Amino acid sequence: MNEGISPALCGTVASLHLHPSAPGAPLQHADSIEVITGKGILGEPRYFERRSRATGKLTRRQVSLIEREQITQHAFTLGLDKIPPGAVRANIETTGVDLIALIGRDVVIGSAILHFYEPRKPCEKMDAICVGLRELMEPNRQGVMAEVVQSGRISVGDRVEVYVTPQRFYERASGA
Repeated sequence: MNEGISPALCGTVASLHLHPSAPGAPLQHADSIEVITGKGILGEPRYFERRSRATGKLTRRQVSLIEREQITQHAFTLGLDKIPPGAVRANIETTGVDLIALIGRDVVIGSAILHFYEPRKPCEKMDAICVGLRELMEPNRQGVMAEVVQSGRISVGDRVEVYVTPQRFYERASGA
């Protein structure tokens, strides 16, 4: 872990998931994924190199993340034993980190850097898991969306931590 980073802003990748080719089918589990700068997850059929209908440019919607602790809390609130990994349709499920607190920050996961730019927007598929889940996920209890700012590999068990540029690390270390 980089010096000067709060342990509350660090976590671990608990599981990884890819969208299937067929809409609505269960997500596929993966041990690792490759992310590509500005494009998303290599081999992700739904979002890799996704373009905006309005502009034709690549979208920022490249990787979705949610905390396992949040999923567990939702299951408890809804009276469920559990919500299985991948059921809430996020690419990366984490433990030990408050993802919403990292919106606007660059985050290192494995050898990649992601920029967390906004909360996820829960869709109607959440109520297919359990009626009321979609509403329960609003506001700020649904994970985050990220864009890839540095290509790399992300694996289950990798650390999730705030990216500190060499200049910022020097400033923190020197007290500047």
